[in-house]
Amino acid sequence: MNTPDQPLWTPELPPAPARHFCTDCGLSRTEDPKRCGQACQFIAPDYPALETRVHGRARRLPTPGEGPPDELFFGPYRDMWQASLKQPLAGAQWSGITTRIAQKLLEAGEVDAVIAMAPHPDDPWRPQPVLVTRAQDMARCRGMRMGYAPLIALVEPALRMGHKRLAVIGIPCQIYALRAIQPELEREQGLAKLVVIGTPCSDNTTTERFHQFLALVSPRPQEVRYLEFRADYHVEIRMQDGAVHTIPFLQLPLSTLPPDFFPMTCRTCVDYTNALSDITVGYMGGQGEQWLLVRNAQGQALLELLGDEVRIRPPGSAGQRAGAVRGFLQNVERAAGGLPLRRMPNWLRPIVGWLMPRLGPRGLEFARARVEMKAVETLVHLQRETPARIKTMVPEHVLHLVRPYGLPRSRANDSQPSD
Repeated sequence: MNTPDQPLWTPELPPAPARHFCTDCGLSRTEDPKRCGQACQFIAPDYPALETRVHGRARRLPTPGEGPPDELFFGPYRDMWQASLKQPLAGAQWSGITTRIAQKLLEAGEVDAVIAMAPHPDDPWRPQPVLVTRAQDMARCRGMRMGYAPLIALVEPALRMGHKRLAVIGIPCQIYALRAIQPELEREQGLAKLVVIGTPCSDNTTTERFHQFLALVSPRPQEVRYLEFRADYHVEIRMQDGAVHTIPFLQLPLSTLPPDFFPMTCRTCVDYTNALSDITVGYMGGQGEQWLLVRNAQGQALLELLGDEVRIRPPGSAGQRAGAVRGFLQNVERAAGGLPLRRMPNWLRPIVGWLMPRLGPRGLEFARARVEMKAVETLVHLQRETPARIKTMVPEHVLHLVRPYGLPRSRANDSQPSD
């Protein structure tokens, strides 16, 4: 264990109690794990109430005679931008906007500490939650990790150490729990300021399973230093020797992964875009750059911290998502029913791989497609595995997203007539 006077501090944490729907956000490892019953995204989330508390209003839902507003897909926001740092940070996943915002917060004295993820000393792909108090040490948190890590378990120890103004960088299931207990932290533990920098989640798995995936996409998995799913339908891999490889999505060996590669929690996530953050920094709508959703006044202040270091412009949008989402729905329904996925003939894959970045959904339409795909995936898996959870676990906005695709389907359609 690190000691509190070291630049990156991680406390020893108790083991997580066994739970069926859990991504180990860290709340169950705190002194009051029973709070999971009120603060877990996978039990009975209340997005309208939390959005109203955090942003001053809930997201806009469709009204009769109008098309779906973008807030239906992405959550409340003030502005959306396609952005990149003019001088990208070495080792960053994209240009390094998330890291740079956290650095600027520490440099300006706006927060006492940042809670983020760093690579585990035994495995650079394994995430380890850390407390950062010096701006220069944020560089050690750059890049993508894959796996579960109890980020929220560091919040109360940080407060007890006297860090009453905190910034937290997290994924949606972590941020939902944090926002749910925020009033308690303010009232009982002296939390004076909370800044939330959110990243969208593109599904998660265990670090061990991720190593299996690396072995499928590279003959030298131990030398892979960077992996990113890009919005141009390619995965980018960078090797230890500096070589860069790109793989079209259609060439990925996804059909060979075990059925439980992605756990049920990630297959039933209802918050892909981290709607409760002050600013979301991701890639889905960025078309080769980062995609920013400035959600409230504090999020705007975070963007302004970057000053002229950042280049921003309105995001673009092109293509049509409906066909891609329907095809995804058909495959999910087959997989959820235990049937083999429909595989595209090998001779056709290069042709479709060439067409998708040119004719498929791009920019914001790509982001809308991914959100709708997650929504239909949620309904299909919940309806088959645990339909009673739909009533309490699926927010109204997700039901709006799936209705154009004929969901939720009646359970009667899954039954067979008796003799």
